[in-house]
Amino acid sequence: MINSTKGVQTTEEVAKEVTKEAGRIAQYFQDSIPGFIDFGFRVILAIILFVVGRVVIQWIRKIARHSIERTNADKGVAQFVDSLLKFCLYALLCFMIATKLGVESSSVAALIASAGVAVGLALQGSLSNFAGGILILFLKPFVVGDYIIENGGKTEGTVKEIQIFYTKLSTLDNKTIVIPNGTLANSTLINVTAKPERQLDLKVGVSYQADLCKAKTIINDLLFAEEGIIKEDGTKVFVDSLADSAVMIGIRAWVKTEEYWAVRWRLLENIKLTFDKEGIDIPYNQLTVHMQKDEI
Repeated sequence: MINSTKGVQTTEEVAKEVTKEAGRIAQYFQDSIPGFIDFGFRVILAIILFVVGRVVIQWIRKIARHSIERTNADKGVAQFVDSLLKFCLYALLCFMIATKLGVESSSVAALIASAGVAVGLALQGSLSNFAGGILILFLKPFVVGDYIIENGGKTEGTVKEIQIFYTKLSTLDNKTIVIPNGTLANSTLINVTAKPERQLDLKVGVSYQADLCKAKTIINDLLFAEEGIIKEDGTKVFVDSLADSAVMIGIRAWVKTEEYWAVRWRLLENIKLTFDKEGIDIPYNQLTVHMQKDEI
């Protein structure tokens, strides 16, 4: 009976403890409900602030773009300013949302200051790209729409966008190349379309047995007949070199920059077809061996 009584008392004590703990938990939730509600309101307010902030940012960027367009500024400048403005406005929006969630503004400022040094060291390359973008916009080695060749001809294409940290090129086969601005600012560039006119420089080889004067006359006639050639700037047809297998005829003329490739391809085709028709041979690389018999 004693063991049974002790067992009953133990059960009652456990029940009391469970009830007591349940009461504590209920009291904790009851005391925490105002805090949860307040935090929930803060989260909802932060979401609303983010949505409204995005709309305001898009509106500000739109106004800035229109203002820049009215000043007839370069398209690359407009893209760079828009990208920089977007970055700064979203950073400001994140700062405002953090303060609305209860984070002290002084704590956020201290966090930004302390993290700035670490981020600056970690993003040295990005900072150099940012500086390179500013140099590109001020010095204008190229603008949006120019066709550039970078790194000794390894990378080339039409400039489509100049952003904060990088520049986008579009190749002839419609590929997109992304180049860091720091690389472009510190490398040798060839701006193919900087001028409205471009020199067409071709070399055509004819056989040593061919009539050289006739070949030059044919090329001169084709240059005169080609509409894309700027006749006022003059043309030149000359013997460029005496190669191993051919006499190299040099051709120089001026064309509009946007018509360069079309005129080049059309002129080369016409030269080949006319030479074939007139019996002028365009030789390939060859080696002639003369053998001498020893007299017995």
